[in-house]
Amino acid sequence: MAQVKKVVLAYSGGLDTSVIIPWLKEHYDNCEVIAVSADVGQGSELEGLEEKAIKTGASKLYIEDLVDEFVGDYIFPTMKAGAKYEDYLLGTSFARPIIAKRITEIALKEGADAIAHGCTGKGNDQVRFELAIKAFAPGMKIIAPWRTWELDSRDKEIDYAEAHNIPLKINRETNYSKDKNLWHLSHEGLDLEDPALEPQYEKEGFLEMGVSPVNAPDVPTYVSVDFEKGLPVAVDGKKMKGSDIIRTLNEIGGKNGVGILDIVENRLVGMKCRGVYETPGGAILYHAHEVLETLTLDKMTAHKKAELAITFGELVYNGQWYTPLREALSAFVDVTQQNVTGTVKLKLYKGNIINAGVSSPYSLYSENIATFGESDYNQMDSEGFINLYGLPIKVQALLRQGLLK
Repeated sequence: MAQVKKVVLAYSGGLDTSVIIPWLKEHYDNCEVIAVSADVGQGSELEGLEEKAIKTGASKLYIEDLVDEFVGDYIFPTMKAGAKYEDYLLGTSFARPIIAKRITEIALKEGADAIAHGCTGKGNDQVRFELAIKAFAPGMKIIAPWRTWELDSRDKEIDYAEAHNIPLKINRETNYSKDKNLWHLSHEGLDLEDPALEPQYEKEGFLEMGVSPVNAPDVPTYVSVDFEKGLPVAVDGKKMKGSDIIRTLNEIGGKNGVGILDIVENRLVGMKCRGVYETPGGAILYHAHEVLETLTLDKMTAHKKAELAITFGELVYNGQWYTPLREALSAFVDVTQQNVTGTVKLKLYKGNIINAGVSSPYSLYSENIATFGESDYNQMDSEGFINLYGLPIKVQALLRQGLLK
């Protein structure tokens, strides 16, 4: 332990990382602790962090603005892939690689002996952080206090914080484990640990990015999203950068109770875990993008892309962003998006996202061919198609009946 003289800590200012700073100094011979906070769109959670980090023992705090890089290089590539993990839109999952990458860069610049994080030994984030660290600093020592310390519950962490005069924004009654960024907010712990209990959606303060569908307006809200080559570029005809598109759709979707997910998911570490996710803008973007692809992708590409989306989602969830396979899948996705350009109109109503129209200059839909009225389609062509398509079935039947010549 004496050899660890300088540690760079992934610092959010939440319960875990707040107590880790003094704990590291106690257990690693008063080592220097440099805190790093990544701004990935969590907003007010960054307020007052520098003062808090210094007061609790850090020598300095970096606050790194990663919002636009997060959107352009992580969120949108995943959305274009249509990647989900068991319906979860991967909000925490794809934030960890970019955060860990920047923390590792700072650790190398500072000449640190180790990187520390506040992920529990039961969660997925420890894997995501550490795989990213290994990708950029394979020889770096990693300190994960939750795997070794005596503070083996959040109640004990609060006791430690109170004993060390560490200010907290939570109490024992509101002590959900949360993760927030521009894309989403997750809730775990407390009553949510019992899947038989309904989440307290109507309780004031539980939902933060929107309202319960019960409390959403009684009239629908219409919204349109423009895409160019798979990327969202405008909302209601107004062009804006990616991060502002997400902010705008978060506000619109949140007001209408959109994007709330209650799920028991299969964690990478082997257990099932229940959580509630708020992803209002993300839910709108995923839905709109999928609708546009129904118009612009051919059948075989769409079906293969849907298959590979499962693999892409698993890679992101499992912390394997910096791998050759994820890069190869992203390259495939980029090719499929060349004609995914157009406008999608949606109707939002009490938690529902309802299709309200889609158009594209690259549409593969032909009303002339598909119509029930007169068209250029020759319906007699189907007879020969069916005869050839059904030939193997016919031969099998003839064989069973002893009639095959």
